Amino acid sequence: MQVLEKGRLRARLAEGPEDVARAQALRHLCFRKGGGLDADGFDPRCRHVLIEERDGDHLLSCFRLLEIPTRAALTTSYAAQFYDLGTLSGLSVPAIEIGRFCIAPGQTDPDILRLAWVALTRIVDDEGFAAMFGCTSFPSADPDRHSLALAALRPHVAMPGQGPQRRAPETLALCDLPPPQDPRAALAGLPAILRTYLGMGGWVSDHAVIDRDLDTLHVFTAVEVARVPAARARALRALAG
Repeated sequence: MQVLEKGRLRARLAEGPEDVARAQALRHLCFRKGGGLDADGFDPRCRHVLIEERDGDHLLSCFRLLEIPTRAALTTSYAAQFYDLGTLSGLSVPAIEIGRFCIAPGQTDPDILRLAWVALTRIVDDEGFAAMFGCTSFPSADPDRHSLALAALRPHVAMPGQGPQRRAPETLALCDLPPPQDPRAALAGLPAILRTYLGMGGWVSDHAVIDRDLDTLHVFTAVEVARVPAARARALRALAG
């Protein structure tokens, strides 16, 4: 992927260990709080995308990408630790797993997320990926805090037999949640990246996973590239050049 620029922002791939460490430091700040490095065994297998300021190189956002070339390789993904992907039928390959997406605390510029999607669009188009997937996280592992937003996901659950099965020890079935009285307000409680997934025709697992390690709650989320609405695809490709 070539360097992409939008206004004051720049998106690029990490070029070495120092860049990866910067991403790991931001991830630690966002997911684990405080100083340190959030590193695991998946990092060496991934490409890391950095969203930073053009002036000063201040890191604003990052995420990592893991190529999944075959259906059998789904079981080697990060998501496979929490979801049984062995019988997953609703995902085309080759696919790319998006992980550890985060935005620095206090950063509210919507162009950060937009540029992240432009970078993803460039990679997906250039390399011919058929689908994108990952674990989309809610801050805090407390299910009560997210019950309304999770209930709003019920219309977006994968068709029976299409999505992943349960693997994690602590899960929450979305069908057990009462429908929200105000669906629009409930959707507003979703993480911004998840709202974007859904706007691109994405679907989610029928359950959420409680992740005590990162103090998050997440759902398996997938987008089939061929099913992205034409207007959305044209807009992203125009920005990606």
